[in-house]
Amino acid sequence: MREAIAALRADGLVEPRRGAGVFVLEPVAPPALPFQNVDHARISSLIEMLELRGAVEVEAAGLAAMRRSPAQEEEIIDCHNAVKACIDAQKPTSAADFALHTAIAQATNNPRFAEFMKLMGENAIPRAALKTSTADRPSPTYLNQIHEEHARIVAAISDGDADAARDAMREHLQGSQRRYRALLQKGTTT
Repeated sequence: MREAIAALRADGLVEPRRGAGVFVLEPVAPPALPFQNVDHARISSLIEMLELRGAVEVEAAGLAAMRRSPAQEEEIIDCHNAVKACIDAQKPTSAADFALHTAIAQATNNPRFAEFMKLMGENAIPRAALKTSTADRPSPTYLNQIHEEHARIVAAISDGDADAARDAMREHLQGSQRRYRALLQKGTTT
C-alpha cells in the first residue's frame, strides 16, 4: 500500500497529509506540446514559425538532394504533383503542401528532420491557419507561385544539387515570410 501511494504521489495524483490521510489532487493538464500554441490571429506568430522552418528545412533540402533514395525521390515528386492536383481542383492545399515538406524531411535519411516536421504538424503551413471560406482562400496566382517555388526545390533535389536545393528552399521560405510581412504591414490579420 505504501509503495502504491508513493507511486501516485510521484505522479502528482495524490497528496499525503500527516495525520489526515491521503487526498486525491485535481488533475493537472499536460503541458502544451511545442509548436501547438501558435497564435493564428497574429501574423507575427506565423512569421516566427517560418523563420524556424528556414533554419531546419534549408538544410533538409540539401541533405535530401544528397541522400534521397529513388523511392524517396518518387514520393517527393508524387507529393509535389498532389499539391498541383489540389490547386487545379480548387481544393485546400495545406495538407498536400505539408506532405511534400515532410517527404523532403524524410529523404534526408536523418529521422530527426521528419520528427521535427511531425512535431510542428499542420502549424508548419501558415495558410492552414487561414479561414477556409471561399472569400478567404488563397488566390490561384498565389498558389501557382508556391507551386513554382516547390518545383525548383523538387528539381534541385531530383538533380542531386544540394546547393541549389538549399537555395530554392531558402527562397521559398523567405518568400513566404515576405508575403506574410506584407500582410502585417497592410494591417491584415488572419
